[in-house]
Amino acid sequence: MAGWTKGVGAAIAGVLLGVVIALTAIGGGARAQERFIVMASTTSTEQSGLFGHLLPVFRQATGIEVRVVAVGTGQALDIGRRGDADLVFVHDTAAEERFVAEGFATRRRNVMYNDFVLVGPRADPAGVRGNDIAAALRRLATSTQPIISRGDRSGTHAAELRLWRAAGIDPATTRPPGYRECGCGMGPALNMASSLNGHVLTDRGTWLSFRNRGELAVLVEGDRSLFNQYGVMVVNPARHPHVKAALAQQFADWVVSPAGQRAIAAYTLGGESLFFPNAAP
Repeated sequence: MAGWTKGVGAAIAGVLLGVVIALTAIGGGARAQERFIVMASTTSTEQSGLFGHLLPVFRQATGIEVRVVAVGTGQALDIGRRGDADLVFVHDTAAEERFVAEGFATRRRNVMYNDFVLVGPRADPAGVRGNDIAAALRRLATSTQPIISRGDRSGTHAAELRLWRAAGIDPATTRPPGYRECGCGMGPALNMASSLNGHVLTDRGTWLSFRNRGELAVLVEGDRSLFNQYGVMVVNPARHPHVKAALAQQFADWVVSPAGQRAIAAYTLGGESLFFPNAAP
């Protein structure tokens, strides 16, 4: 009887071990299939449609899915600082360099650029049309025309504040009469400007994909200070060991490779390029 019990116990143990091994294999297979990374990025790369074009190309090449959290650049960098993303893809070079200096990434790489434009009423009641953004902002500062600011610590908001300062104006202390902060993304800011027939600084990529333009048109473009650089950084696993640094590095390497750069250059709307690849060879 004891031998029989011992035999049954061994058999049951063998079955349970087999079940554990099978479940482990299934779990391991599921984890192997879950090749994804989280990327904190800007609203401009998302709302322009670039990621809808770019990320499927990357997934086809590598099998890695990229899940995007699209927020302002300041928020995207904070997400990276907390380790809630595996990499960041943003457009505020000074803030990105601070991110690296703080140890949250070990390297920043240029990926692509476009430019900012000032859009406003086609009739140009404030008389700002031209290619001098500082002169345009000085005119707006003495006008009652609506001026929409992102007000959200985004890369576009940071650029806007730099441009105001370069024009000799600080909206925090000398608020233009028509100045309004929306605390919102680029699409909502453009919608607000359209509804108020006001002015707003926007990246060209989002503007080209924006359809609710109403009476808005590009009024100021071509000023060298409107250059808009984008960069990519993998979150440092020394700060956050749980991040998927190896998978994230595959995206960072791919997007600056000839294949990734060609994919960026291939994205157009109405025959017009929205972003221009400029990764270092």
